Amino acid sequence: MSLIFRSLAALALLAAAAPAFAADDEEVPYWAALRANEVNLRVGPAETYRIAWVYRRTGLPMKVLRRMEGWRLVQDPDGARGWMLARFLKRDRGAIVKGQGLVDMRDKGDGGAKLLWRLEPGVSGRLGDCDGGWCKLDIGDGHAGFVPQNRLWGVGNP
Repeated sequence: MSLIFRSLAALALLAAAAPAFAADDEEVPYWAALRANEVNLRVGPAETYRIAWVYRRTGLPMKVLRRMEGWRLVQDPDGARGWMLARFLKRDRGAIVKGQGLVDMRDKGDGGAKLLWRLEPGVSGRLGDCDGGWCKLDIGDGHAGFVPQNRLWGVGNP
């Protein structure tokens, strides 16, 4: 009898866990960032597919569009799409400066705040909180401040 009871209990636990796995699959799209210095973007979800692009930039933000086993369909800041291994992505939020010309990085989220640096398009960093049209951005080496939200890719809902 105890074997039957244990079997039923195990089945009940598996049934209860199934919706959690299904919900995890429904989390796309979401933001992520590259975990490694060199990551291959492939045309399909397997290592046998051709490499379309090689990224050499840790922390570069990516939009994850779809999951398939250990692979993720991603979109980069330029709009290129392809597949990469999930282990090369982290759920940290990153952002990259977009648009034309330099953008001011200020010490507070206010256009009149002290100017810290001017950033070129393509500069990326770790994204902090966004409020009132400004986002905290940490580009490393002690360079952190606030950048207008409309000049960043990787903010808002994916």
